[in-house]
Amino acid sequence: MRLITAVIKPFKLDDVKAALEQSGIKGMTVSEASGYGRQRGHTEVYRGAEYQVDLVPKVRVEVLAEEDDAEDVIDVIVKAAQTGKIGDGKVWSVPVDTVIRVRTGERGPEAL
Repeated sequence: MRLITAVIKPFKLDDVKAALEQSGIKGMTVSEASGYGRQRGHTEVYRGAEYQVDLVPKVRVEVLAEEDDAEDVIDVIVKAAQTGKIGDGKVWSVPVDTVIRVRTGERGPEAL
């Protein structure tokens, strides 16, 4: 199993969610995040005054998937989140040793 994590622009969340549902993903975790990449934030103007936004608001999406499905899930997320502009985000995956469904005690792929 793999944990796929995506940090994306907030306005792309609905597109990513719909694409994952359409591809058969049954669950995900979403949380607010903030950070910066190579661009190190950006400058905005408010009432004529310029100020630096160091931490850009983002959304973190986490999906557990079976090993065979992980690359497909990553592709779905990337296609749905992509705008082609700086700051689109990142997607990565890491191996997961154990998953347990709390309610039933099921382990492994059955817990997904």
